[in-house]
Amino acid sequence: MKKSQLLELVAENGTPLFVIDHEEIRKEYGRFKKKLPHVQAYYAVKANPEDTIIETLFKEGASFDVASFPEFMKVHRLIEHLGEKERFNFIYDKIIFSNTIKDNETLQKLKPYKPLVTYDNPDEVEKIKKHCDTAGLVLRVKVPDTGSQVEFGSKFGVAPSEAMELINFAFKRGLNVEGLSFHVGSQCQNFDNYIDALGILHEVCGEGGKRGYNLRIIDIGGGFPAAYYQQDSFDKLAGIINSETERLFGREKIAEKEIELLAEPGRFLVANSSVLVSEIIGRQRRDGKRFYHINDSVYHTFSGVVFDHQKYHFKSFKPGKIEECAVVGRTCDSFDKISLSEMLPGNLKVGDLLYTENIGAYSIASSSSFNGFSSAKVVNVNF
Repeated sequence: MKKSQLLELVAENGTPLFVIDHEEIRKEYGRFKKKLPHVQAYYAVKANPEDTIIETLFKEGASFDVASFPEFMKVHRLIEHLGEKERFNFIYDKIIFSNTIKDNETLQKLKPYKPLVTYDNPDEVEKIKKHCDTAGLVLRVKVPDTGSQVEFGSKFGVAPSEAMELINFAFKRGLNVEGLSFHVGSQCQNFDNYIDALGILHEVCGEGGKRGYNLRIIDIGGGFPAAYYQQDSFDKLAGIINSETERLFGREKIAEKEIELLAEPGRFLVANSSVLVSEIIGRQRRDGKRFYHINDSVYHTFSGVVFDHQKYHFKSFKPGKIEECAVVGRTCDSFDKISLSEMLPGNLKVGDLLYTENIGAYSIASSSSFNGFSSAKVVNVNF
């Protein structure tokens, strides 16, 4: 997005300003579908739950991965609002509830919708049987997640050696297991994880087939490297996924939808869609280093510093002699340091603006009201 356009938006809306460019979202979704043509993208709503993003992706053909009943209803109501209720003839096509642990109340609320839900333990089977026996089940399997920015294996997924036992248990309780899922961890750069994971699921599917179980859904989760990593990373990964899924599950079965491939991209689709413009509200030198205080914080748009292991960087609208600077937040907490090493002009003044790119995922989604500060205003362009 051009700096001149950002400045125009700031003049109209003030700061901090969170600008979502929907053309970038459409571009990344198109890239996903081009490189993985047989994989249905279920956008992970938790990455950024803005209604406009859900609407854009739905119109492009996406489905949705939700982790709570409010997220489920947000997607459901929005699609109904768009006049697409008839496309819910089979809700599995549009929503998967991928949180493996659900409270009883949530399951009771989900029951009328006959949802597709994940599970990874016997107690969850019992809860689903009692409170939501209309659900279709997907068993989440623990797979290697070394080399990922955020790992999931310590909290989610059944050990491969116990997978068949859990599938049997669900069927014996009168439920239907539709397939299997895995997640290699966030921002995975070790693509062998996907190879290993697909191999594990293939073995479980094969064992299930011997017992008469038709495990037709293979959900490969998320973790796809976002565009702010090397641009060719995803292309390389997509080639591996295409090759391995065809080899293991059969090209014809995939093409004929006998095997349905799902994925749960979140950050990949929205990370580089958004820019935050913040304002310098204070400055000082501490031990020789220039500190800029801005009108945002790690408790607000930069919450990814805390919750997502993310590193954000800043650019200036004004030129000047570059030096190593610190950018810190507006709250009273000394923890609120966004970055202690930013190469910025050292002569910026109070009232000058900074901008941060690639901040579309896990930012405003986890923003709080700490110190009573409100979140950044959201503006949509090319919507």
